[in-house]
Amino acid sequence: MNRIEYIRTEEKKYHDFCYDNYKLFEEGSWLYKPVKTVMELLPLFDNKDSLNVIDLGCGVGRNSIPIAEAIKDRNGKVVCVDLLDSALTKLNEYSKQYKVDELIRTEKADIGNYKIKPNEFDLIVAVSSLEHVKSVEVFEDVVRQMAEGTKSNGVNCLIVNSELQEIDLESNEKLNALMELNLSTEVMMDKLSSIYTGWEVLKTIVNPLEYNITRSEKSVLLKTNAITFFVRNSIG
Repeated sequence: MNRIEYIRTEEKKYHDFCYDNYKLFEEGSWLYKPVKTVMELLPLFDNKDSLNVIDLGCGVGRNSIPIAEAIKDRNGKVVCVDLLDSALTKLNEYSKQYKVDELIRTEKADIGNYKIKPNEFDLIVAVSSLEHVKSVEVFEDVVRQMAEGTKSNGVNCLIVNSELQEIDLESNEKLNALMELNLSTEVMMDKLSSIYTGWEVLKTIVNPLEYNITRSEKSVLLKTNAITFFVRNSIG
């Protein structure tokens, strides 16, 4: 098993456990509510009669279901892409529970291989997913496709982790971070700024965050610089 395969096996264990043991929009995990800053973007589209959205690395619908609820009375769709069967199975269940299944379209794919049609979407969301692609080259290709797939005045909403560290809480030992792409914050910001040259920057923030997680039955402290990068296609 190579490095990427090992990381994805461990990440699958972690996410499968979360999806089996925590319910969407119930307190106790990061599934409790959508990302506030993502939802705050939706009023930008109040004047549009229809809205095409894609959520890359959608998970069980933490963001895509609230987005679908917000655009339910308009002619639109939310394409939800994820690699994990467990995520898409739960998403389909939750979309029926929250009565948005007619707006949700699920697609199983590695976002690094997924092809985004040019000029297709009003809103492209990628929350904590782009750092899971296999290489820097794939990352750059995906983000370029996101930019090219965005309609004029459409928005790309990226939240991506950088400078990730994992520390064993019992021994205080620094572990190998289980993240496919672990760039420095500066390098990640430079790449995003370069790809989105000429776009209107709506919001850019770097938040140092810490989480307690479990890896192979060990308590681990995960530290990251989470980059929020929201941009609008004002040149399209």
